[in-house]
Amino acid sequence: MKTTTQNKTRAIVNENSQTTVELHKAGATVVGIISLLFGGWAVACMTAGVIASGGPVSFATEYIKAIVG
Repeated sequence: MKTTTQNKTRAIVNENSQTTVELHKAGATVVGIISLLFGGWAVACMTAGVIASGGPVSFATEYIKAIVG
């Protein structure tokens, strides 16, 4: 008579190594910097639009005219 035994082993891998954490930090930093650049560009464009149109009220009316047609 043969006896067969089966052993199951599981290996748990720690995925939160220092390298992974640092890469996540670097990625978050890059996304933050790019977001700041886009926000700055948007503020610059809005400021230029207000100056070109002659003031905030005129800017708002021209903006609504552009949307409505």
